[in-house]
Amino acid sequence: MGGGTLDHTIAVIQGEYRISDDPNALLSTILGSCVAVCLHDSVRKIGGMNHFLLPYGQEQGESRPVRYGLFAMEQLINALMKGGARKANLQAKVFGGAKITADLRDIGATNAQFAHQFLANEGVQILGESLGGTNARRVVFRPATGHARLLIVPSSTVAQTETLPRRPPPPKTNDIELF
Repeated sequence: MGGGTLDHTIAVIQGEYRISDDPNALLSTILGSCVAVCLHDSVRKIGGMNHFLLPYGQEQGESRPVRYGLFAMEQLINALMKGGARKANLQAKVFGGAKITADLRDIGATNAQFAHQFLANEGVQILGESLGGTNARRVVFRPATGHARLLIVPSSTVAQTETLPRRPPPPKTNDIELF
């Protein structure tokens, strides 16, 4: 074996983004209803990933967290451009947006729809995606090449919601308890 540099993985957690032009860097995240957008400039050989929870948020200015898609996308694109990427060269891969809990509104679909619309508005081509369904996903993205690897997490370990039996109401009595 040669003395080559080993790959190193950088976790991208909810509400974060990371960029790199290091050929040995891997960006990794785990998604449920959240969405991760991976952007890559094949000319400059730089890319990045974000991980957002909701499309829009109420916070403004410096306090706007990256957990909101609009801010997360702006931050990722701006950081890539500061790193030498050209907006016209950006290509995307989009992941996540699952409906993990059947009892709640479909936040994942809203996130996926936002990502599609934002990228279309910015003129960024989507080269690949894995969106929707009921399974969580683990995504590993090599920002310098734009290659992505996806692992579907089986729904039996993530997406099932536990249905608890209803407890019968307490028996009615004429007693009054004072505290």
